[in-house]
Amino acid sequence: MTASHKPVPKPTPETQPFWDGTAEGRLRIQRCLACSRHYFYPRPACPHCGSDDVTWVTASGRATLYSYVINHRPAPGFEQDGPYAIAVVELEEGVRMMTNIVGVEITPENLPLDMELRVVFEQRGDVHVPLFTPASAGAAV
Repeated sequence: MTASHKPVPKPTPETQPFWDGTAEGRLRIQRCLACSRHYFYPRPACPHCGSDDVTWVTASGRATLYSYVINHRPAPGFEQDGPYAIAVVELEEGVRMMTNIVGVEITPENLPLDMELRVVFEQRGDVHVPLFTPASAGAAV
């Protein structure tokens, strides 16, 4: 199956700026103007201080591998991807997000924790989903 057969996220008013950024090849996260902290997942108020004085910023796209699991039983739409890594990465800006690791054979030996990663985007329907690949890997997915 191709990426077009995978589940497609449905943007909401709160997440639309995130998806607009991914369509432009930019990973956008929110930053609180009151306490200066970044956060992800998108929401109208800062989870750290409660302020609604928040803005969208473009993240560097660099991350490290925080945790992962290797899935050998693919979900619908992912049958051709198995085994695949479901991961939590920590962005350079300090926030964590759930994603998939691509561009490397999915084995524990190839997925050391704290491995340096960079964002790539996979088009699914009308959205571009951020995935991560080893920073040393070649071209984007």
